[in-house]
This record gives sequence, C-alpha cells and structure tokens, in this order.
Amino acid sequence: MTTHEQHDPTLELEDFPKLTEKYQRELLAHCYRMSGSVHEAEDLVQETFLRAWKASASFQGRSSVRTWLYRIATNVCLTNLENKPRRPLPAGLGTPDQIAGDALEENHEIAWLEPMPDAAVAVAERDSIRLAFVAALQHLPARQRAVLILRDVLRWSAAEVAEALDTTVAAVNSALQRAHAQMAERGLTEDTVEEELDGGQRILLDQYVDAFWRKDIDAIVTLLRAEAIWEMPPFTSWYLGNENIGRLIATQCPGGINDMPMIETRANGQPAFGLYMRSREGGFEPFHLQVLDIRDGKVAHVGAFFDPALFATFGLPARLPEGYRPGDPVPDGPVASGDHVPMGHESVASDR
Repeated sequence: MTTHEQHDPTLELEDFPKLTEKYQRELLAHCYRMSGSVHEAEDLVQETFLRAWKASASFQGRSSVRTWLYRIATNVCLTNLENKPRRPLPAGLGTPDQIAGDALEENHEIAWLEPMPDAAVAVAERDSIRLAFVAALQHLPARQRAVLILRDVLRWSAAEVAEALDTTVAAVNSALQRAHAQMAERGLTEDTVEEELDGGQRILLDQYVDAFWRKDIDAIVTLLRAEAIWEMPPFTSWYLGNENIGRLIATQCPGGINDMPMIETRANGQPAFGLYMRSREGGFEPFHLQVLDIRDGKVAHVGAFFDPALFATFGLPARLPEGYRPGDPVPDGPVASGDHVPMGHESVASDR
C-alpha cells in the first residue's frame, strides 16, 4: 500500500478485484471460525464482498478497509447463524464416551463441524483455526462467539467491537467475560497451539502411517496418548483411551494389512491424512480424512471425518493405484470429485 493510500483508505476500493484477492483468505478464516463450515465460510466471504461492493460508494474512510470488511463479514455471519444449531463434533453432543464394539450409529441430519485446508487460509490465520479451538467456539452463542473472535483473535478494542455489532462497550465486555468462562471450562484458548512439526513429531507421523498400513494395532496404541480421543463424524460415538481406540480399529475398521495407505495434508494448522481403503476392483478409494493433534510426543486427538467430498476440498487424489505404497510419490491424475474447490486449490480445479 502506498503512503497516499494509507492516508486515504477509500483509494483501496478503486481496484476491487485486487482488494478481493488481498483479503479473501483471512476473511475465509474469520467466517470459518464463526460458522465451523468450509462450504458456508466460502459463501459468507462472497456475500461479504458483494455487500462491500454495493456499499463502497458510501465508505468514508473512518476506519481501514480491512476493519470495514471484517465488520461486514461478522454481521453477514451473525445473520447466517440465526436459528441455526451449532456445528459439533461427536464429543460435543453431551453423550458419554463409548466402548469399542458397541453398534455404530450415523447421523446425517446433524450439521457437523468441518475441517479447513491450510492451503485455503493465510499462514498467519492457522493458529486460530485449530480444530479444538473452532469446536469450542461453536459452543458459544453467536454474538459471544463474534465478540471473542474480534477481541481475542483480531485484537480489536471493546469500542471497535461495540461499533461493529451496534451495541455498547459494557455489553461487549459482559459477552467477552461469559465467553471466556465457557472457554475456560474446556481449557481452550486461541494460544493452545503447537509449533511447526519438529523432528520427533515427523518420526511419529511416519510411524503412524506405517502402523495403519500394516494394521499394527499394538503400534497404533503405543503412538496414542493413554487418554487420547477418537471422533468420526457422522458417527455419533466418540472413544476415550488408546486401548479402547485400538479395539475400535481392530474390530470395526474394514481394512486389513496393507489395505490403508495415507496421503499427508494439513488441516486447521495441524497434520492431517487422507486415508484410502483397498477396493474390490483394485487400487484404493477415499475412506476418511484424519486430523491429528499431537501433544507431548504422542497423538492426543484424532478427528476422522467420513465425508468423501473432503478429499476434493483438500485436493487429494480420486484414487490410488493398486501398486501404491506409503512413501511413494503422490500419483498424477484427477483429484477427488466434489461440488466445489475451495480458495487455495483453484489451480487444482483448472487442471481437471
């Protein structure tokens, strides 16, 4: 931005395509934190820019364009969330953990929390879209959620938030206090994140991929923390404890030895894998997407999302050839089909 643009923020609106490109990735992260859905977040960002374009003539430059866009996006999200249930993970449904071997129940009526590809958001936003943090945000009423995000993630003042939400500073402070209390109950803040993978974590993930490929239950159990949690929407059950999770994989996962290769990706600022399952026709087909949380050298939480459309969202291959083995280069070929390609994967779409 030139010095002249800094003094006159209205000039930034003169090139709207450039403005869209500049802010769409961070606004996508903002709308995702609010909605818990990649698909909804993309629609909300588009609606934000549409409203901004229509209102650009009335922008007077009393704030930066970025602040103005966030104000629009926040209110677009609040309107979208009216009368909508929150997006949970299974452990957030309020039901007790299950013992492996109990019948699995799917619920496709629930709008589940979705993982977000790292490629779709700006690097600076990834700490604040951690899966556990976004899941905890969904427990807050929409306006409390907005206040906490604007105050704690974007570091706005109480006065700026009050203006954006058309309320008072006292109401903002009260909402933030209540939001902090609820987040504290879950032991979560935006800052409970890990740094980039170190050498030990890299080895751990390689062992994890190998253990699934060999379906070595003992190895999988060893790589999980004793109090690890496994969730797999749209299945409503969740599982606590590495031994219990090991029994679940041993008895209710259809894959056998050398049936489950994984392709690495990144989701919510965390390591993630597309797990493929050997098919009767030969080769491997998408099965589920795992998002891992690593703590103290072991896997503490696995979100295994049974939604094949996510393989398209993450730009993962539509299938793997019969001769594929873990560690092989990702084969060339079409990515998984889906109803959209999110921001950050446009180049993939153009190659189809």
